[in-house]
Amino acid sequence: MLFSMLETYAQDPTIRYGTGVPPAVRSINDRSLRYLANTQLEDGSWPSGQNGAGITGICVMAFMASGEDPDYGPYATHIRKALRNMIINQNPKTGYMTGYGHGSMYHHGFAMLALSEAYGAVNEELLWKGSETPANRRRTIGEALELAVRCALTAQEKNPWGAWRYSPGSQDADTTVAGTVLMGILGARNAGIEVPNEAIDKALTFFQTCTMRGGGVSYQPMSSHGDSVTRTAIATLVYAIGKRKDTPEYKSTSEFIKRRMDQNTRSGYAFYNLYYMAQALFQSDLKAWQVWNQRIIEKLQGMQQEDGSFTSSYGSAYATGMAVLTLALNYRLLPIYER
Repeated sequence: MLFSMLETYAQDPTIRYGTGVPPAVRSINDRSLRYLANTQLEDGSWPSGQNGAGITGICVMAFMASGEDPDYGPYATHIRKALRNMIINQNPKTGYMTGYGHGSMYHHGFAMLALSEAYGAVNEELLWKGSETPANRRRTIGEALELAVRCALTAQEKNPWGAWRYSPGSQDADTTVAGTVLMGILGARNAGIEVPNEAIDKALTFFQTCTMRGGGVSYQPMSSHGDSVTRTAIATLVYAIGKRKDTPEYKSTSEFIKRRMDQNTRSGYAFYNLYYMAQALFQSDLKAWQVWNQRIIEKLQGMQQEDGSFTSSYGSAYATGMAVLTLALNYRLLPIYER
């Protein structure tokens, strides 16, 4: 009975455009966005334990995920300030979009994906309006995105595994960083930025190398670190967006996450897990996603703080943005969320 009801819900065309979104999702989303708007710093970033381009990018996507007008809507100024911050702090020579401390390529990947979603959606003529930034530090979103993609591809070319790890010069790779960067590249390709097929193929081959017989995905080749649901969700997602749904690896990873979709992850990585599980289940099995989604809506309702935020060891901006993006598939408005 539940599946038949959910199937009807999924086929309602109003859902595709966000008009049939559950009230609980709208409430969580609206309170979260108000929190992010109220806590954004004057320079366009957010105070966070992992402050940097990736966190800023996550917040940009959160503002855009429910269909708020990025040019004239209530959060248009916040979106523009955040995008300007990302562009100003991008290395103009290498294209690197970094963060503070450990895990900078995570920042680069999320920032690249955010630029991909903003490219073509945000009016470039309004982007720098009212800004005192010198002309020589300004770039269009498209220019910044092309630079960011070039940085990622250059790092991949230097990497023996054809993937990525913590820095652009890393000589090893892991599936968590690689998934974040690859999704940024796939988002850029979807937005019309030229990306060689060879680059996508090499990265997906790395994931195939790390996909184990039972469907779980290892952290690095020949080193499992256990059978992580999160890593397997990442692999399922990149296989799907990378158009590899016909491979045995995709079939095994998608079945793996469905078997484990009720499994809780370590609290420190909870929002990272939810973010990827939402997208992976949505891409692989709509009915499974619908059941999982209803449970997660209830879970997030209980986790949201009075001020609209969510908390994490990585900071409230990160946690709140990721919570919004976990539920964003109820709106299905960001291009990267298309099936």
